[in-house]
Amino acid sequence: MIVEDLWIDLETYSEIPLSNGLQSYAEGVEIILFLYAIGDGDVNCLDFTQEGCEMPDDLVHAIKTAKKVWAQNTYFDRTILNKCLPQFDWSIPRWRDTMIQAATNGLPAGLDGMGTVMGLDDETAKDKGGKNLIHLFCKPRPANHKLRRATWETHPVEWQQFVHYGVKDIKAMRECHKRMPKVNYPNSVELDFWHLDQKINDRGFCVDVDLVNAAILAVQLEAKSLKKQVIKVTDGELDSTTKRDATLKYLLESYGVSLPDLKKGTLERRLEDQMLPEEVKELIRIRLQASSSSTSKFARLGKAVGKDGRCRGTIQFYGAKRTGRAAGRVFQPQNLPSRGLLSHAEIAFGIQALKDGDALEYFPNMMKLLTSVIRSCVIAAPGKKLVVSDLSNIEGRVAAWVTGEDWKLRAFRDFDEGRGVDQYKLAYAKAFQVDAATVTKPQRDIGKVLELMMGYGGGVGAFVTGALGYGFDLEEMAKRIWETLPETEVHKARAFLEWVRKHKRPTYDLSDEAFITCDVLKRLWRNSNFQISSYWKQIEDAFVAAVNRPGRVIKCGPHIHVVKVGAWLRIRLPSGRVLSYPSATVEIDLKFFGENPYTRQWQRLTIWGGTLFENICQAIARDVLYYAMPRAEALGYEIILHVHDELIAEVDDNKEHNVEELSSIMVAGENWTKGLPLAAAGFETYAFRK
Repeated sequence: MIVEDLWIDLETYSEIPLSNGLQSYAEGVEIILFLYAIGDGDVNCLDFTQEGCEMPDDLVHAIKTAKKVWAQNTYFDRTILNKCLPQFDWSIPRWRDTMIQAATNGLPAGLDGMGTVMGLDDETAKDKGGKNLIHLFCKPRPANHKLRRATWETHPVEWQQFVHYGVKDIKAMRECHKRMPKVNYPNSVELDFWHLDQKINDRGFCVDVDLVNAAILAVQLEAKSLKKQVIKVTDGELDSTTKRDATLKYLLESYGVSLPDLKKGTLERRLEDQMLPEEVKELIRIRLQASSSSTSKFARLGKAVGKDGRCRGTIQFYGAKRTGRAAGRVFQPQNLPSRGLLSHAEIAFGIQALKDGDALEYFPNMMKLLTSVIRSCVIAAPGKKLVVSDLSNIEGRVAAWVTGEDWKLRAFRDFDEGRGVDQYKLAYAKAFQVDAATVTKPQRDIGKVLELMMGYGGGVGAFVTGALGYGFDLEEMAKRIWETLPETEVHKARAFLEWVRKHKRPTYDLSDEAFITCDVLKRLWRNSNFQISSYWKQIEDAFVAAVNRPGRVIKCGPHIHVVKVGAWLRIRLPSGRVLSYPSATVEIDLKFFGENPYTRQWQRLTIWGGTLFENICQAIARDVLYYAMPRAEALGYEIILHVHDELIAEVDDNKEHNVEELSSIMVAGENWTKGLPLAAAGFETYAFRK
């Protein structure tokens, strides 16, 4: 008889830390406990540490015949089983994952938090004391312990608790699955997307190991060099700028310079202060170099690469629970630096210089070089090439499509057909009511920040963020365009600044002129994008109406539907996928249960129309990309990574597969994207780059 569902949980031991990446961990892994349940049957435990332990017939039969094999974070279990029990078929299509089911419902990924939200009782909830037992039995004991490894023989009482912990995990997983909605996963096309995601993670990407090793050495040498510079600049009072409190104290006591923090944005703004002593600026520059988190990716990548030179398991499906976009794992490919990088020619030269060991002779800012070459660690295998294509301004296009901002949709189509104006020039021209053909480069920069930072309700703070990212001075901008600002809007912005000060809201250390200029630009953009800016209130109203009338579908524009089903507020996207907001309520504000992005704690969160609209646009952009991926795979484009709106495929090094074809695949669209103008462009290379 064929088994419908097989529930599996593994407890494992390895001398290699899991933080090195699952691929490295699995090379030295052994299964110590194999816990399972067949359907709704009892949970059983196989103790593989006991001599003569054999799999019972019912488990062997279930492994061979089960339609669905369930686990929590199946990528771990599947990888281990393929390594340790290769005699069985652990192929991807049968697998299902409660962690992914939770993510698609906006719930905590961990069984502990998942069970709490789903209201599991003591009998079925995860054992919260299990973490200590995992540390005891699944890892080597600390080096200063006489006992190298804890086992059932050395800790018999704790071992029984460990077995009980595993049994509770299966019960919690199974019960959470029953209670969680299944609207997105596993009962839709999202299951197919997840299976493809697992295939991509298994495939991995080829790594330039020589570059990684050279970069790791360069990081170590540069850290020593920066330390010497700090000692010299401070006459030995500091030996590092990475010590936050000590650095802030030194700057205050030695130079009278008070900084609120040592964040990148704060430091970059202060570098523009002409009154700041040069010694302080030098310390700030050193701090900015020394605190570059990007360079730590080399060490993580070096540990994670397998014996075959490939790195696997770097994409987390549905890692962003509010939108469904992927998140990065291991060396975090989703967070690769994209601004302020060296040119392609400089990067190519720098890579060779790093490998030759003489990069310091050519690059005074070593950290900038290292940050610039991180992408190039991802390379094509011998005889292969990388084909890379990126959806162009996809969020801006989706925003115009969802809201019916017709002038902008026409502008995108005109530009794609070669007879239109660059969107950033057009943004400035539309805001100031001038001819787009007359827009200068500095004005286009303003238009770029307007387009990228204003679409989701951003204001002056978004301008500050955009200016830092795109490298222009808001004070200089204000002086340059002040005389062109409409008087009526200046009056409104001045009144807003007075309100901000009265209520002790942040002014971001801007002069009155710069603050007012940014606020006027915000108002001009909103006036020229009326459909988009008015949609923020529309989606809020739809949220409120859905909460107050459970079960009734509220239409918000031509493409979006909102409904509350049980505890979930659902936003139905054009693709049919839904965004889920658990425990949605309307008090003074709109609230739901979710993960605080700053503290990572699960709590009641407040949301508003701008953020809801951002979630919608990013989610639709994600769907456009994901629907293109199976088409690309079917035509031989083996995807090794996808980063935001960009696909990276590895193909044979010939003309049969090319960037023009991949780009056309990405913009082919679906029935549900009718009327959405899509464009994509990219390049072919042997080493990944921006």
